[in-house]
Amino acid sequence: MAALPVPLLALVLLLLAGCGGPGAAGQRRKEMVLSEKVNQLMEWASKRSVIRMNGDKFRRLVKAPPRNYSVIVMFTALQPHRQCVVCKQADEEYQILANSWRYSSAFTNKIFFAMVDFDEGSDVFQMLNMNSAPTFINFPAKGKPKRGDTYELQVRGFAAEQLARWVADRTDVHIRVIRPPNYAGPLMLGLLLAVIGGLVYLRGSNLDFLYNKTGWAFAALCFVLAMTSGQMWNHIRGPPYAHKNPHTGQVNYIHGSSQAQFVAETHIVLLFNGGVTLGMVLLHEAATSDMDVGKRKIMCIAGIGLVVLFFSWLLSVFRSKYHGYPYRYVRL
Repeated sequence: MAALPVPLLALVLLLLAGCGGPGAAGQRRKEMVLSEKVNQLMEWASKRSVIRMNGDKFRRLVKAPPRNYSVIVMFTALQPHRQCVVCKQADEEYQILANSWRYSSAFTNKIFFAMVDFDEGSDVFQMLNMNSAPTFINFPAKGKPKRGDTYELQVRGFAAEQLARWVADRTDVHIRVIRPPNYAGPLMLGLLLAVIGGLVYLRGSNLDFLYNKTGWAFAALCFVLAMTSGQMWNHIRGPPYAHKNPHTGQVNYIHGSSQAQFVAETHIVLLFNGGVTLGMVLLHEAATSDMDVGKRKIMCIAGIGLVVLFFSWLLSVFRSKYHGYPYRYVRL
């Protein structure tokens, strides 16, 4: 092969140096594509904290490289005909989290929040082999989502604070959740104080009701039943009310794990505890009251029946959550 003349060889070398070679051209192309994607996401995020995506947008902005940003995607089904109550509740918390990030002073293009509704992106659900909603997945800046990038909704609940902790673990982006002002609590407290103040004013000369042991015992009992049934868990974790199987349509009110619970489960346990308590009260009254023997026998039988029935149901709930639990009171 004949050698190139020196002037021509120098010209070729200058052209290669100016262009940077094929690798540099590919790198610049990637940078241009990445810049377009980031600018597009920033434009959408400036208008809406949670970016709604269909199949095309998801494949282009989330799945396809290059990408130097993380995307938190909520896969949901918000259309009314889907009847997904949990989806609506989770969406409210998700919006609070996204708004907290969008309007914080630390807002950057390092992370974006997006949503794919089943009726707008059913092909995305099929592509990811997803058959339940709502589901939260973190698509990291590099690589594919790992096991920890799927949010454990049944364990953690969908409260914005819990989602923020998970986002911090997966992306190292710390979001301070700012909830919109809620005046229901102060209004209820003010109403309660007004009622108490009115009672004190109207019965200023007779405050015997404050020393009513039955009233205080009933109030304390209601508080204990609420706490032992798991109301504090609901307040902290924000679990869904129940779970509907998307395939069979069956609704589960009792969570199958001992590490989580539904709101409906709390109400069920409260009812069962209340039934056992009522049975114990009837047994106590039957043993200590001055009523005739016939009425006391009826109260005793009713008390035993309530205790046996509701305690058996409590054990059934316990067995469904702690598989292999060997004890039962009455076979149900």
